Amino acid sequence: MEALLLGAGLLLGAYVLVYYNLVKAPPCGGIASLRGRTAVVTGANSGIGKMTALELARRGARVVLACRSRERGEAAAFDLRQESGNNEIIFMALDLASLASVRAFATAFLSSEPRLDILIHNAGISSCGRTHKPFNLMLRVNHIGPFLLTHLLLPRLKTCAPSRVVVVSSAAHRRGRLDFTRLDRPVVGWRQELRAYADSKLANVLFARELATQLEGTGVTCYAAHPGPVNSELFLRHVPGWLRPLLRPLAWLVLRAPRGGAQTPLYCALQEGIEPLSGRYFANCHVEEVSPAARDDRAAHRLWEASKRLAGLGPGEEAEPDEEPQPEDPGAPCSLSRPHSKEPTVSEPHPSPQSSPDLSKVTHRIHVKTEPEP
Repeated sequence: MEALLLGAGLLLGAYVLVYYNLVKAPPCGGIASLRGRTAVVTGANSGIGKMTALELARRGARVVLACRSRERGEAAAFDLRQESGNNEIIFMALDLASLASVRAFATAFLSSEPRLDILIHNAGISSCGRTHKPFNLMLRVNHIGPFLLTHLLLPRLKTCAPSRVVVVSSAAHRRGRLDFTRLDRPVVGWRQELRAYADSKLANVLFARELATQLEGTGVTCYAAHPGPVNSELFLRHVPGWLRPLLRPLAWLVLRAPRGGAQTPLYCALQEGIEPLSGRYFANCHVEEVSPAARDDRAAHRLWEASKRLAGLGPGEEAEPDEEPQPEDPGAPCSLSRPHSKEPTVSEPHPSPQSSPDLSKVTHRIHVKTEPEP
């Protein structure tokens, strides 16, 4: 009996250590009121994205849920309006696997929304499933789609500066190794999927790094955020059905709830004073060092150029002739009195937001990059 009690005590102590060091997430602070600000969260119908959208809505932001499924997106918008008490939560259709859908979303958003203060790239996949695309579906959804969406929405982000872009990445980026000769090759088999997922997460970190360089001095800052080990649909989506009942209890014990996983992306979106850390990688609500491959500025720029080509953008960052037309540059500064036009992809009409203070109290920013380890 004493041995059993001792063993139980040791197991409990080990779990407490694991919980407080790996599972429990520090709560996000940052800006308390987001009234008059607009945020877009991709993949916000469930998991980390939904919890992120909920917290933004609770702080008064107008939140656009950019999701692939209309049914699930509109249901999530309804749930979040009920839970947050904020009626300015809407759904707009976005399928990151389709560049045409990305452009259609940008066109609808720019024609109906006068502001964009926070853009959070949360949506992602960990497996290509049974689909057989003539391109790297993992890279398309996790990186190329977000890259194109950011490009199309940049004029609005700039005119509403100070504004922020947050790219949800992963510690899996440390296993990534980009092969630019095979960047868009189709992914076949679970081994290639594991590699492709790590590569796409490395692409996220390099994208945030290069985006910070491209946007220096504009008032738009960007961050890569690791949500930590999270018990979300992404974790069990591609696990065989017979194995799920065995993994669910284990996942509940050792993985974070989606609310915990949302804390670091929220920190990057809301924390005041982190503007000088634009382009950096955050985990557990603090900046963290990345792998040498993720600090390679030449690779980051090379990925940027390759991404422009894969997204259908020409040398002058214009659409190629065979691509669909892009939305017009809004040009004019953010106007809080600008009327909203009715779009078929928006779940409901809404009033114009009210004016608000700046996103950051910092009046200038210094771009900082980590020096390579010796």
